Amino acid sequence: MSELPFAATTPVSVARVGLRARDAETLAAYYRKVVGLQELSRADGAITLGAANRPLLVIEADPAAKPDDPRSAGLFHTAFLLPSRADLGRWINHAIANKIGIEGASDHLVSEALYLTDPEGNGIEIYADRPRRDWKWNGDKIAMATERLNIPSVVAEVPAGDAGWQGAPDNSIIGHVHLRVGRPEEAEAWWNQEFGFDTVAKYGGAAVFLSSGGYHHHIGANAWQSSGAGRRDPARSGLAWVEMRSDNVTDETAREDPWGTVIRTVPGKA
Repeated sequence: MSELPFAATTPVSVARVGLRARDAETLAAYYRKVVGLQELSRADGAITLGAANRPLLVIEADPAAKPDDPRSAGLFHTAFLLPSRADLGRWINHAIANKIGIEGASDHLVSEALYLTDPEGNGIEIYADRPRRDWKWNGDKIAMATERLNIPSVVAEVPAGDAGWQGAPDNSIIGHVHLRVGRPEEAEAWWNQEFGFDTVAKYGGAAVFLSSGGYHHHIGANAWQSSGAGRRDPARSGLAWVEMRSDNVTDETAREDPWGTVIRTVPGKA
């Protein structure tokens, strides 16, 4: 049995992501087949998916929604964190066997990741963290990069005779959420103030990475495609909300970031 990833043990972490979908059934089927999530429940037009009994993704049906605009504020990707490197190897084998289209594969020094996009344009990252002891810090900033992923090395972690990918394993979580924003410095100030997050990395003035408790990042915010974007159009599909879990609160709350993205907070341990 794997341990809960470090990302979920910090004072604040990501709990769930909500997506507004033009075709909720097709989107839910994609996350079941490709990401390996299980359907946990349905209520009021929403489909909740997760790993084991942990809810991770809520797909809210809105057939009248306009398509998401990648130049607007919203979701860059939801990052599903697998408990081990071998789990990532199993997922890669699953992707190869099922001809799942991959748009990127990167070694970020702190983690190893693959990238894809769901049928409604929502970005997805599937990743595994490197051991925390191997992360390199320069003071309060973490060393991250984007290098080519050594896929054969990851796949080699899968033991001979292994049963292979059986869906998202126990203790899979959403490790981080990467947002599209109009101004990264404004996002940085908001997450610093509202959640007490530390700024752990910046990519020039175009992207910022923030975290709780020494993780490499729980939130990313970039303006690579969305520089200068204003408030989100609530009539569009895509990101509906992000839910954070916090040790520091006793009640559920909801607030909006500067672009109108709803950020919920729930109390309790992971």
